[in-house]
Amino acid sequence: MRPKPPVEPSTFFDLDIRVGRVVDVRPHEAARNAAYVVDVDFGLLGVRTTSAQISHYDATDLKDRLVVGVVNIGTRRIGGVKSEFLMLGAYAEDGKVGLLAVDQPGPAPGDVVG
Repeated sequence: MRPKPPVEPSTFFDLDIRVGRVVDVRPHEAARNAAYVVDVDFGLLGVRTTSAQISHYDATDLKDRLVVGVVNIGTRRIGGVKSEFLMLGAYAEDGKVGLLAVDQPGPAPGDVVG
């Protein structure tokens, strides 16, 4: 993937990036590509839902995992699911997404990333 053009630092710092804990994972039956509907607890911000093409992970391995998400990008409908945040990961050469990891012990749900 080619690099993107430079942006002002304020563009990055306007994002609200938080640690969350996965509380539920289920197949996204209406998605065009294999995906899960994932509910994540962001502490004081509450539980938020997203659709994520991470079905190469076993759902039971995702439960209780700490993830990183952008929580202030608004909501949109993805295959009928109200997506309330963007879960962050990195694209591997094969196109699969590797979720960003959070070291433990350490941050807790709701903690700010920056």
